[in-house]
Amino acid sequence: MAQKLGAEVQTVLGDDVAFQIAEFARLSGVTTIVLGRSAASGNRILGRAPLTDRLIAYAPQIDIHIIPDHSNDPSYRPRAAIRGSDILIDAAKSAAILMLATLLGLLFDHLGFTDANIIMVYILGVLLISVATRHLVYSMVSSVASVMIFNYVFTSPRFSFTAYETGYPVTFIVMLLTAMITGSFAMRYKEQARQAARIAQRTRILFDTGKQLSGVGSREEILRALAGQVTKLLERDIVIYDASQGVLGPAQPYPCSGTEGRVFGESREREAAQWTYAHNHFAGATTHIFPECSCIYFAIRVNERVYGVLGVDVKSNPLDASEHDILLSILGEGALALENEKNAREKEETAIVARNEQMRANLLRSISHDLRTPLTTISGNAGSLLRSGDQFDPETRRQLYADIYDDAQWLIKLVENLLASTRIEEGRMTLRRSTELLGEIAEEALMHVRAPEHSITLVGGDELLLVRADAQLLMQVIVNLVENAVRYTPAGSHVTLTLRRDGAMAQVEVADDGQGIPDAEKSRVFEKFYCGARKEKIADNRRSVGLGLYLCRAIVQAHGGEISVRDRCPHGAVFTFTLPLEEVEIHEPVSCSGG
Repeated sequence: MAQKLGAEVQTVLGDDVAFQIAEFARLSGVTTIVLGRSAASGNRILGRAPLTDRLIAYAPQIDIHIIPDHSNDPSYRPRAAIRGSDILIDAAKSAAILMLATLLGLLFDHLGFTDANIIMVYILGVLLISVATRHLVYSMVSSVASVMIFNYVFTSPRFSFTAYETGYPVTFIVMLLTAMITGSFAMRYKEQARQAARIAQRTRILFDTGKQLSGVGSREEILRALAGQVTKLLERDIVIYDASQGVLGPAQPYPCSGTEGRVFGESREREAAQWTYAHNHFAGATTHIFPECSCIYFAIRVNERVYGVLGVDVKSNPLDASEHDILLSILGEGALALENEKNAREKEETAIVARNEQMRANLLRSISHDLRTPLTTISGNAGSLLRSGDQFDPETRRQLYADIYDDAQWLIKLVENLLASTRIEEGRMTLRRSTELLGEIAEEALMHVRAPEHSITLVGGDELLLVRADAQLLMQVIVNLVENAVRYTPAGSHVTLTLRRDGAMAQVEVADDGQGIPDAEKSRVFEKFYCGARKEKIADNRRSVGLGLYLCRAIVQAHGGEISVRDRCPHGAVFTFTLPLEEVEIHEPVSCSGG
């Protein structure tokens, strides 16, 4: 309620509560203190003044307002849940320590030590009991028991609770008070040490949270690391609802180690988590919103942006103020990690969009440049034929027709490659597989390659290599590789297309004896729109858009093969791709003879 109204919650530790409040108010510049006082009566030991009176004495310059609560039951006393096994164990420890103290006292008495030494043994025993047990009552009872045992065993007359010497009652009272004060201080310091250790552990978990969250990348890893830190801090079952795209996802439970975990799938629990996500405020158990739930739900948020909801099982044991504050800090660290992950993802997506836009711009620039030259040639040759066709000799007219045809075919192939590239990017490339003879596909592919100034040789075309593939696409791969070799080699060069068997794969090689490919470009030649430095070295640079090898790789990989490039000795390049071989089933005729 205080946090909902804009208050800040602070936890301070110390022996004197009134002094701690007054010091905190003084250091923080507080001018008014509002203090609630329960109707339940407190225990006043040795006439100690109540908290309000001591607070007024420590901070007389601060306005203090007391708000009584008459609705409480005056007989209420908070009690901690103590298991029966813990009571028996602490009682056994106390009895054992008192027995050892008595045996040591008997030894001192036998050696002639004074009663003061024996009394110190019992005070030491009460101190050890205070350290070894969990509650102050054991040290108090042990203080009384040590006085009774000392009176019964070591005072005259022995083995009787009467004492002859007049100074013994004072000795008993001093011994009792010393033992009680010693035990009380020991219990108090032990509790302070326990609180300090708990705070140190929680602080260490908080520091480790930032370190762990900075070392993870994906959203799922961040939520998993966050759940691990919260589970380590609270030692309770938790559940996380991830919120992506404005919708609260399913429950992801994270049971505490050593427990079976709870079922967080009830509709009421999800309603509380949904309310927390929608209102950016905690709800559930120990709150006035969905108080019947088993968990209290917190928003994993940065300002008004909510990345998810975390629920903590608090039905049997509510969170204290320190756990609540550190949990909010850890959730803040997790929300910042999710914010950074979101920003990094958006930045990467923006970079991808920018890169795609750059590639699209490069494509348009390349296509506009590459289309202009063949269209100009087609238009010029067609205009010449229209204006002066009758004046040209047959050989000139045939050459003009051939140039128009070549440029038109190149434009058709360019458009086909662009359409194939679009289908690959959209995932619409379908394979019409059938069992084909690889040699026949290679021979038909070479029929579509026009390279009168190059020597093209097919090796292994008569070998029986059956593949299950899309013949048209596979033919396009071979045509692209052979035309690529022709395009980047000078006239008179030799291109060799080799088919061979390599285990369970069919291997196709296209080798040329040109200048080869530099090592720096080998890893990029299959990238989309990449033409490399060789484009500027060929005479007809309109012949390269950078889609041929990209399509070859996509088609080969769709068939289950791989494609690569390497150098050829002494010079040149070799492109190699593989395809799975199809098993050949030979059915032999069966002859039957009748009797």
